[in-house]
Amino acid sequence: MKSSVLLAVISALSSTALASCDTPPRVSLYSPGSSHAGAVGAAYFMTNEPTGNYLVSATIGSDGKLALYEAVYTEGNGAHGLPAPPGLDALFSQGSVGVSSSQKFVANVNAGSNTVSVFGIDESNPGYLTLIGKPVSSGGEFPNSLTINNAGNRVCVVNGGKINGVSCYTFNAKEGLTPIKNSVRSLGLNQTTPATGPPNTPSQIIFSPDEKQLIVSVKAGFLAVWDIDSDGSLSSNFSTVDGGVLPFSLIFVPGQNALVASDPGVGYDVFDLAATTRSKAAVSTVIPNQKAACWSAYSKESGDFYIIDVGGSVLTEVHVSSSLNSTIVKQYSLGTDGPIDSEVATVGKKDFMYTLAANATGLTVVSVNGPGKAEVYQRVDIAGPAKTANLPINSTSLQGLATFICQ
Repeated sequence: MKSSVLLAVISALSSTALASCDTPPRVSLYSPGSSHAGAVGAAYFMTNEPTGNYLVSATIGSDGKLALYEAVYTEGNGAHGLPAPPGLDALFSQGSVGVSSSQKFVANVNAGSNTVSVFGIDESNPGYLTLIGKPVSSGGEFPNSLTINNAGNRVCVVNGGKINGVSCYTFNAKEGLTPIKNSVRSLGLNQTTPATGPPNTPSQIIFSPDEKQLIVSVKAGFLAVWDIDSDGSLSSNFSTVDGGVLPFSLIFVPGQNALVASDPGVGYDVFDLAATTRSKAAVSTVIPNQKAACWSAYSKESGDFYIIDVGGSVLTEVHVSSSLNSTIVKQYSLGTDGPIDSEVATVGKKDFMYTLAANATGLTVVSVNGPGKAEVYQRVDIAGPAKTANLPINSTSLQGLATFICQ
């Protein structure tokens, strides 16, 4: 082993050990006057700090409002992509935190440690998380997005660093994650660790609705698609679906073999995966005055998609018809929030969009209220409680947002 490589390995091990020794396993974020009694769910996001990554929980009340609960050490480190100075898109991705409602766990990537952590969710207190097993290798470098199947027994992650590609695992409630044979596959991108981007980096990994394919958006104008065998192994090579400029987040159109992708190069793309010619499967639509339309969410209540522009701090509501024609319904200003990762959850019979407001170092809750009627419902400060609790927080590091609603 070359001395430079050996020194790098020793340095990495030393930094991980240091974080383990100096980092408290739990940090309470209770705010005076907050109540977690009767919580119907929780939202989770990461601090993504290079000195120690924490998974933060905020309980969801029956009224849809959030209350910060605690931060739990993931036994891994966060990271920020290159170049400097850092922006609000630390991992150049959506889906760095994921939840399984069926198996009641939350998983996250540790981009600085090249690992994935899994925590069990206590349904009687969804803000309380328990680490299951130990973090496992992500199968590459700079993991930035993961996906969980409906049954909650398989997890796949995409790596965006020098060693890039995908890797899949089985999930066991006692042991955590176990690698699946023949599931480590390369994307073949010319990259660095940490990844240099946003262009030429993967953004999100998802299962197709029938879970027979694994799909990754790559900000080089294409989707990478692997076929999944019954044992969870992947096809040796991926096929490509060309389209868009910088396809970022991915959400399937309900009832259609089609995807909506946010795209900071234009606005958003609609990929028709049933198209006879895959090279002509995408239609891109310009969002006027967009600056960085990178993240997205979908609401069953409105039947619409929400494209999230961190640069303009704007939500753009988009409707996609059964014929895959799309129209912009309305745009909403979120002030100086700097919204990034977001997810819609149904509380009672209402949809709420939970958004990580990175620039404000906070969380924003948007009440959907039907088509064209979204409005800001609540804002939650993260910086103040974190400072009080001595929890390192940086607006340019915060990443991920996933929700769990008790059944």
